Amino acid sequence: MTLTVTLPTVEDTHAFGRRLAAVLRAGDLLLLTGPLGAGKTALTQGIGAGLGVLGDITSPTFVIARLHRPDPARGGTVALVHADAYRLGDAGDPRAEIDDLDLDASVDDSVTVVEWGEGLVEQLVDAHLRVRLDRREDDTRLVELEPVGGDWARRLEALR
Repeated sequence: MTLTVTLPTVEDTHAFGRRLAAVLRAGDLLLLTGPLGAGKTALTQGIGAGLGVLGDITSPTFVIARLHRPDPARGGTVALVHADAYRLGDAGDPRAEIDDLDLDASVDDSVTVVEWGEGLVEQLVDAHLRVRLDRREDDTRLVELEPVGGDWARRLEALR
C-alpha cells in the first residue's frame, strides 16, 4: 500500500510533516528521497514541530547528522535524528561512513530521518518508511509514502 499526497505549498509540506509525526514513535526510520529542492528538509521541519523537539531543523548536508532532543514544554517525548547522506555518495565506501555516524546507537530511542539514505541505512531496523518527494514546475510537491514491513501500512491509514 502506497500513500500519495499532493502538497501545494511549503506550508502544506510542513503541515503534512506535523500530521506524519502523529503516527511516529521511537525506533522509526524514514528514508527521504527526491531531487534537490523537493521538500525533504521542509517535511522534516514539520515532523520536528509535530514531535515537539528542540532547535531549528535545517539541512544537515554539511554536518551530516543532527540530534534534536524532545522539548517537554512543547509536548515532546522522543528525539529526532536528522541525517543527510547526500555527501556520502561520493565516498569510496559510504556505508562505512554511515557506520561512523553511529545511527544504530540512537535508532531505538528516536525517530530517525535520513535524507538520501536509500540503499545505505535500511539495515538499521526491520521495518521503515520510504518517502519520495518530487517538486513539480508549479512548486507543488508530490509525496509518496511506501511502507516497508512492520505496521507502517496500518499507521499510514490515519493519514488518508
